[in-house]
Parts: sequence; C-alpha cells; structure tokens
Amino acid sequence: MCRVIAVANQKGGVGKTTTCVNLGIGLAREGKKVLLIEADAQGSMAVSLGIQEPDELDETLVNIMEKLINDKEPEPGEGIIHHEEGVDFIPANIELAGLETSLVNVMSREMVLRQYICGIKKQYDYILIDCMPSLGMITINALVAADRVLIPVEAAYLPVKGLQQLIKTIGRVHRKLNPELSIMGILFTKVDRRTNFAKDIAAQIREVYGNKIHIFANCIPMSVRAAETTAEGKSIYLHDPKGIVAEGYHYLTGEVLDDEE
Repeated sequence: MCRVIAVANQKGGVGKTTTCVNLGIGLAREGKKVLLIEADAQGSMAVSLGIQEPDELDETLVNIMEKLINDKEPEPGEGIIHHEEGVDFIPANIELAGLETSLVNVMSREMVLRQYICGIKKQYDYILIDCMPSLGMITINALVAADRVLIPVEAAYLPVKGLQQLIKTIGRVHRKLNPELSIMGILFTKVDRRTNFAKDIAAQIREVYGNKIHIFANCIPMSVRAAETTAEGKSIYLHDPKGIVAEGYHYLTGEVLDDEE
C-alpha cells in the first residue's frame, strides 16, 4: 500500500525540502519505489535534484493540475523525472503561484492533487509532497491528498510559534475534507547540539505536544554540509555520506519504515 506523506510547515527555512529529498532518497536506498512531488513555487526541490533553471521547464506540476482542472487526463509519466539516486520526482516552478490564484474559482478545488495521486499510487510505495511555506490552496491540496503529515520544526522560538496554527489547519482538513489524514510526527531540524537554547525549545515542544503528537526520536543537526547539497543537486548521502546529517536522515528513514509496520 502506498503511503502519501506531506512535508509541511507554513514557516520557511525549516528544512522541508531538505527533509523531503533526503527522506525520499533514504527510502529509495532501502528498496522502496518513491515519488517526490514539489508543491512549492520556489522550485527548491527541483534545484536540489539537479535542475538548474526550474522556471524553464516545459512540464511541471502546474501542467498536470491544469489538465485535471480542465477535465483532461495527463499522459502516463507526464512531468515525471527520474533521478540518478533512485527516486522519481515532479518539479514545480513560479507558475505554481499563478495556479494557486486561479484555483479559487475551480469546482472541488481542494481535490485536484488528490485526483492525480489516486491515479498513480499503485506505482509507488511512498509519495512525498514538499509543501510551500504557506497554508494556501496548494498546501490544502497536498493535505487533502496525503495520509500523513511530517512537520519539520527548527529548534528556535519564532518557527515554533506557528506550529499551533498548522496543527489547527491539519485538524480542519481532517474533519472536513480528508478523514484519513493524521500527523506522522514533528521532526526537529537545524538543531545546534552545542547550545542549551535548542534543547530548551525541544523540551518545550515535547511538553506541550508530546502527549498528543509523535515526536521523532531522531533530530537533524545543523550543518553547513547540508546547506551545500542544494547547490550540488544531490542528496546528503552522496555529498557527505559519513556526516552527522546523513546519519540523521538515515535514522529518520528507519523510523518512517518502522511506522509502516
């Protein structure tokens, strides 16, 4: 059975794309068939996977969703790119921002991405959706299409403040649009292990949410090497395979696989 996981947080810069890419490739390294979907107009995932100019791509998530909006079926494999590290991915670019605006007038506008994913689920073990840093219509589409939500949270004060709003939005989507949706867990990212501040923030989140929401035992440490992967167009497993971030994503992959069982 295919698991559809939305990687979401309306705060930018918390490691959503890095987590989506490296978790996806981590799952592929364990023999799973994985599709990554970029639901973010910034095109960061495309760049992270080696597409230097995502705005120049002819086929993206926008083309697929536009066809569905116009009651047309996408061609088999349309927009899907195979990456050398074993994952398939559907890129996005700035055109997605325009599509979000036009979705306002579309019938069943929250269901467009779900309709597409339902048609391809049987081809994959995991589909991971990299959400944009907002709670707009494209993110709602991702939440409606997903089974689970993975929430990366930077161990810092301001990013944590928006967590409650995201959890409320997930709850509303669960009640009104997607009763199968649940929170997979909170993942601490960019953790500076040298400071007590990061430990204090993590302790606060565990105190407030730990009884209701799973918090991944593993965290992703802060590292310059992780930031370099975007420019390299490859995963942390190739860029710095023996580093602390690769180790972090390896253990996260194990936790996600254990959750499947």
